[in-house]
Amino acid sequence: MTRTAAILLSLGGAAFIALLAWQGAGAVAATLATAGWGLVLVAAFHLLPLAVDAAAISVLAAPGVTFIDTLRARWAGESVNSLLPAGQIGGPVVMARHLAQRGAPMREAAACITVSMTMQSVAQIAFALVGLTAFAAFSTVSSAGAANALHVAALAASAVLAVAVAAFYYAQQRGLFGRSSRWIGKVFGPHGALASAARADAIDEAVRASYRARGRIAATFVLSFIGWGVGIGEVWLALLFIGHPVNWLDALLLESVGQAIRGAAFAIPGSLGAQEGGYLLLAHVVGLSPDAALALSLAKRTRELALGLPGIVYLHWSERVWRRRHRSGLPVAD
Repeated sequence: MTRTAAILLSLGGAAFIALLAWQGAGAVAATLATAGWGLVLVAAFHLLPLAVDAAAISVLAAPGVTFIDTLRARWAGESVNSLLPAGQIGGPVVMARHLAQRGAPMREAAACITVSMTMQSVAQIAFALVGLTAFAAFSTVSSAGAANALHVAALAASAVLAVAVAAFYYAQQRGLFGRSSRWIGKVFGPHGALASAARADAIDEAVRASYRARGRIAATFVLSFIGWGVGIGEVWLALLFIGHPVNWLDALLLESVGQAIRGAAFAIPGSLGAQEGGYLLLAHVVGLSPDAALALSLAKRTRELALGLPGIVYLHWSERVWRRRHRSGLPVAD
C-alpha cells in the first residue's frame, strides 16, 4: 500500500468512525440487526448485477474466454477493490491477470478490462444523471435546502467522475501503458525495459482496436448501465429488511447518486467514509432517518464481506493452481 493510500484510508476510517459516533453506533447497530438473515438475501441478490457486469466484460473478451471466466474475474476483482487497500487499481489488475491465466493473451486481457472499466464508469455517470432527473421530475422535496444540497452533491460527484474518466480515456489514446512502462524504466533502471515497453505498446494498440469496435463498445455500455440499474433492487431489499422500506424512485436516487459519490471517492480504499457520508446526505431527501441511512451503508459493507472474503480465498486458490501449472510446464498464455 502506498503512503497516499494509507493516508486516505486513515482519513476515511476516521470519517467512518466519526459518523457512527455522531449518529450513535448503538442505534445504527440495532437498526442493522433488524435485517437479520435478510442480509444473506441482499448478498445473494448482488450476484445478479455481478453477472451483468461480467457479461459486459465478456462482450470485449478474447475468443476462448468464457462467461464463467469473466464472472470469476469480476468477482475476484470486486473483492480486491472492496476489501484490500489497493484503491481502484488492484481490482482491474487482478481481472486482467485472471483472464490471461484462462488463455487470453495478456495484451487482449488488459485491453478488455481497461475498456470495459472505462465504459462502466461512463455508464455510472449516465446512471447518476438519470436518477437525479427522475427524482426531480416525479418527486417532491419539502425542503429547498435539501433539494439544493442533493443537486450540488450529485452534480459535483458526476463532474469529478467525468473528469477522471475523460483523463483516463485521453491517456489510453496517448499510449497509457507504453508511456508508463518507459517512465518506470527511467526511474527503476533499464533492465528489461525494452521488452516491457514492447509488451505495453501492444496493450495500447489492443485498447485502441477495442474502441474501434463500436458495436461491442455500445453493448458493453448498455450492459454496464443495466448492471447499475439492477443495483436499485439491492438498496430496496436492504431497506425493506432493515424496517425502513422506500419506493423504487427513492431507491433509484439512493443507488444512483450514492454510487456516484462513492465513485468520486475512488482514491480512498473502499470509499470508506465517503459512502456513509453520501447516504447521510441523501437520507433527509428520501425521508430516511440518519441511523437507517448508516445501517444501509453497513448492510452494503456486510454484503461486501459476505462475497468478498470468499472471493479473496478463491483468488488465492486460483493463483496457487496457476503457479503449479506454470512450474509443471503446462501451456500458459503470455
